[in-house]
Amino acid sequence: MLAIWKREFKSYLHTVIGWLFMAAILFFVGLYFTATNLLYGSAYFSNVISACGFILLLAVPILTMRCLAEERKNKTDQLILTAPVSLGKIIAGKFLALVSIFTIPMLVICLYPLILTRFGNVPLAEAYTAILGFYLYGLACMAVGVFISSLTESQVIAAVLSFAALFVCYIMSGLCNMISSEGNILTKILGCFDFYTRFSAFLTGTLDLKAVIYFVTVILLLMFLTCQSIQKRRWSISVKSLKTGVFSSGMIAVAIAVTVLVNLVADQLPLSVSSIDMTSNHLYSLTDDTVQFLKNMQEDVTIYVYGKKSTLDETISQTLSKYESESSHIKVEYKDPVKYPNFASDYTSDTLQENSLIVVGEKRNKVISYADMYETQLDYNTYSQQTTGYDGEGRITSALDYVTAAEMPVVYRITGHDEQELDSSFQTAMEKANLTVEDLNLMDQDAIPDDADAIMILAPLSDFSTDDAKKVKDYMAAGGKAIVVTTYTDKDMTNFKSILDEYGVSVTKGILAEIDNGHYYQNPFYLIPEVKSNTYTSDFADSKYVFAPYAQGLTVSENDALSVTQMLVTSENAVVKDDPQSMTSYEAEDGDETGQFTLGAKVEKTADDTTSTLFVFSSENLFTDASSQMVGGSNLQLFTRVINDLSDEQSSVSIPVKEYTQENITVPQNQFVFLGLTTVILLPVLLLVAGIVIWVRRRRR
Repeated sequence: MLAIWKREFKSYLHTVIGWLFMAAILFFVGLYFTATNLLYGSAYFSNVISACGFILLLAVPILTMRCLAEERKNKTDQLILTAPVSLGKIIAGKFLALVSIFTIPMLVICLYPLILTRFGNVPLAEAYTAILGFYLYGLACMAVGVFISSLTESQVIAAVLSFAALFVCYIMSGLCNMISSEGNILTKILGCFDFYTRFSAFLTGTLDLKAVIYFVTVILLLMFLTCQSIQKRRWSISVKSLKTGVFSSGMIAVAIAVTVLVNLVADQLPLSVSSIDMTSNHLYSLTDDTVQFLKNMQEDVTIYVYGKKSTLDETISQTLSKYESESSHIKVEYKDPVKYPNFASDYTSDTLQENSLIVVGEKRNKVISYADMYETQLDYNTYSQQTTGYDGEGRITSALDYVTAAEMPVVYRITGHDEQELDSSFQTAMEKANLTVEDLNLMDQDAIPDDADAIMILAPLSDFSTDDAKKVKDYMAAGGKAIVVTTYTDKDMTNFKSILDEYGVSVTKGILAEIDNGHYYQNPFYLIPEVKSNTYTSDFADSKYVFAPYAQGLTVSENDALSVTQMLVTSENAVVKDDPQSMTSYEAEDGDETGQFTLGAKVEKTADDTTSTLFVFSSENLFTDASSQMVGGSNLQLFTRVINDLSDEQSSVSIPVKEYTQENITVPQNQFVFLGLTTVILLPVLLLVAGIVIWVRRRRR
C-alpha cells in the first residue's frame, strides 16, 4: 500500500492537476480570508470556511477524475487486477494519495487563524472546528469522486458525474424540504445523502461526533463499493461469475446495512456526548443552573415552535435539542404557520413571528418572541441594528420556570425617597426570574403587603421617616428578604441607616478611594473590588472583574445571630473621603479613615427561629448597564445570582444573555496589503508555477 501511495502521490505532483487543485483551494480560501477577516475585521474564520464549501464541488472532481478512469482507459487496470497486493490496499493507497494532496493546503489554512490572533481576540476553537468539518467534507467528496471514477474509463464523464453527485448531496437538504417540510420516510432516506448539513454543524462551533461518524462511515462504504466495482471485472461470464456476483451483491448489502446501523446507533447518543460546544461563549451549552433546574422538573411541558423544523434558526434548534436531551419532561413540537394559521391565537392576541416559541405547562403558558431571544444594539457606524447577544437559554428557562411554578413571586421596590430606577438589562433579569416587580410607597400602606417575597431599596437620596423604617424592620423581622443599595448623600440618613444597624451594617459617610492601582480603573473612585468566591460570585470570581464606582464603605459585624457572606471588598489601603468636593489628594489626609471595607455582602439574621436575609451593596452605579458593560457583564451576573435567592421558590433561576459576537479585529493597512497579496496571489501562483515547471521539465525528458 505504501508503494501505491508513493506512486500516486508523485504522479499528482508530476502533473499540473495536483498543483492546480492546491492552488485553487488556497486561492479561494485566501480570497474570502482577505475580504472577511482582514478587510471587514471579522474574528470568525468559520465564515471563510462556510463560503468555501462550494469550491470542493468544482475542485474535487477535477482531481479524482483520473484516479481509476485513466487506469481503465489505458488498460493498466489489468495490472491492478493481477497485482500481488490486495485490491483493498491498492484502493486505500490511491485514496490516501488524494488525501495527502488535500492535506497540504489544509495545513497552510490552519495557519490563518493563528495569524489573526496578532490583531485581536479570535475564537480559535471555533475556527479549527470549522476547518475539521471542511476537511472531513472534502474527504467524503473525494471518496465519491474515486467511486465514480471506477465506473467509467472517461475522465470527462467521471468529472461530470462526480460534480452532479456532489451537487445533489450539497442541495439535498433543500430537496427534502421541498418534498416535505415535516419529514417522511422518503426524506429520511434522501437525508442519508445530505453531506452539507453535516458539514454545516461544524461551522456553528459544534464538534458533532455524529457527523464525524457519518463522514468516516460514508468514506469507508464508498471505498468498499469502489473495490466491488473493480472486483466485478476480474471474472468473465460464467457460472462462477454468477456466484461471484451474488456474493458481491450480498456483501454490498451487508456493508450498506452496517453503515446504516452504525449511524442509527450514533444518532441515539445523548447530545451531551455527541455534541461538544466549542464556541468561546458556550453558546450551545446549557448552564449549570438550567441543568439543575431541569433535573428538578416534575411537570410535563410542551414547547411549540411556531414555524417549520427545516427553517428553524440553527442556534435555537440546538438549544431546544439540549433541553430535550436533559429532561424527559420536555417535548418540542413544530407548528407550521401555513398548516396551522390559527394555532398561535389560542395563546396570544399578538402577531407572532416565525421561529417564536410557545411554552405550555399544566398551569399556564408563556410566549417567547423570536426577537426577544437575541439582543441587539445600534451600530452608530452603519446606523443598523447589530446582534450582540443570544438569550435563548435565558428566555426558555425563564418560561419553563414560569409555567411550572406554584406561585409567582412578588418583589416590591420601595419608592418615595428619590430611589434609583433599574436599568433595562437588570429589569430583564428580573423578568426572566419571573419576579413580579411592583412599586410601593410606604406612605400609602400600613405595612409591607403579606404577599411580598422580597423588597428592594435602591440608593435612596432622602431619609425614611421613623414610621417607614419601622415598616421595613417589621417586615424583615418576620423573615423577609431585601436588597439594599446605599449611595453617598450629604443629607442625614439616620432612619435609613437604622434598618442596616439591625444587621450589624454601618455605612461610612464619604466615598471610597483606592490607593492600590490594582483595585481601580483610571480614577481611584472607580473601584475594582476583590471578589470573594461563594455561591453568588462563582461564575466570575477567578476570571472577571466587578466595577463599583463611587462606592461607600461598609463595616459588617458578625455574631451568633448574624451570619455574613462577603461578596465584594476593597484592598486594605482604601481611603474614605468624607468630603470629596474639598479633598486635595486621593491619599489619606487628616481625619480620613483607612483600611479594608465591604462593598457587598449577604447578612442572615436569626431570631426566634425566624431567619431574614439582607443583601447590601454600597455603590449606586453597581447595578447599571454602563458599569456592567465595562466588565463584560459581571455586575449583571452578580445581580442575577442575588435575585435568584429572593423567592421562596427553590427553582427560581435567571440566566444572563450570552455574548453573541466576538469584537472585530483591527488589521493595519500595511499588514492587510501584505497578507492579502500573500494569501490570494503569492501562494497560489507559486504552487501553479511549481506545477508547470515540474510538468514541463518532465515533458522534455
